[in-house]
Amino acid sequence: MCSHYQALKEQDKYRRFFGVEPPAEPGRFDLWPGYRGAFIRRHAQADAGDEAVPPREALAGLFGLVPHWSQDSRIVKHTYNARSETVAQKPSFRDAWRKAQHCIIAADAFFEPDWRSGKAVPTRISGAEGEPLGIAGLWSCWRSPSGEFVHSYTMLTVNADAHPLMRLFHKPADEKRMLVILPPQRYGDWLQAPAADSMAFMRPYDGLLQCTAQTTQAPADQIDHPSALKDC
Repeated sequence: MCSHYQALKEQDKYRRFFGVEPPAEPGRFDLWPGYRGAFIRRHAQADAGDEAVPPREALAGLFGLVPHWSQDSRIVKHTYNARSETVAQKPSFRDAWRKAQHCIIAADAFFEPDWRSGKAVPTRISGAEGEPLGIAGLWSCWRSPSGEFVHSYTMLTVNADAHPLMRLFHKPADEKRMLVILPPQRYGDWLQAPAADSMAFMRPYDGLLQCTAQTTQAPADQIDHPSALKDC
């Protein structure tokens, strides 16, 4: 599962590749669960009939979905990824899935552990031509005990046992998983799709990816981070 990714450092890429204005609060570039990042969704007033309203908007939110029933935001340590096979049933995600609260997480790259040497080697995975990746996700809005409204998001995943690149990552005995990376021509379709059509987008990416081994380590607040997603 992906617990570490890099958001767009060049804010103009939001306009060029995703057709949306950059978020007012871009958040961090290097993101782990619980950090504040950005996601793209269909504009909240898109159906108002106002030509001045853009079709999409980019908002700041927590990486890790906080469901409406949560008592606090600590759940983000377990809800940064949602398995497409169980997302419709799991309490943390089922409301956002049922309401088709689709979003796109714009990323320069994401990271996975390569265990082929016998040790976990952090590996950076990005578009083969340097283009950003549009990752399919779900968003939510949670009201904290203090009354604050907090946006959050999760990344959707699929099985990657047959994917030529992503099957190389994670421990040998573990199921191979990968993020749902959307083809650029399907961005609008995903953001507007009704819940009944959501599963049609849950498939391995068939575009070109490149990977580079890294030497960086997780920050101190992520050292005890779970290596496997708790299926919430």
